[in-house]
Amino acid sequence: MENITSNFTEILILLFILITFLQSGIDKATDWGGNTGWLKDHFSGTILSGIVPLMVGIILVIEVITGLMAILSLYHILAGIESNVALYTCVLSCITLLMLLFGQRVAKDYAGAFTLTGYFIVCMFGVYILS
Repeated sequence: MENITSNFTEILILLFILITFLQSGIDKATDWGGNTGWLKDHFSGTILSGIVPLMVGIILVIEVITGLMAILSLYHILAGIESNVALYTCVLSCITLLMLLFGQRVAKDYAGAFTLTGYFIVCMFGVYILS
């Protein structure tokens, strides 16, 4: 119980990352056609238009890895195992969000890019408190 109370902030950030990235990765995997179809339209007329399936695949893999790392991080914290997995999880989540931000900016979806800011702040705070 002490591991929980002394790590509330880390646990809540990791749960946020887990829900955000694992759900998003699963959604991409279960609705591949819908996601790639929407994104092909979203990126039409940009330098990224020809590589949408590749981009979605890369993001899907990174999101799932980030979600699984969040699960491992939570286990380490709750079990009292000293490791840097939680820090690496937060760093990878920031990198993933920067990739998504790049895509939104290229597509000139400034509202979508702005939405990512809140996610990025949470993940960067995780990096800050874990480093």
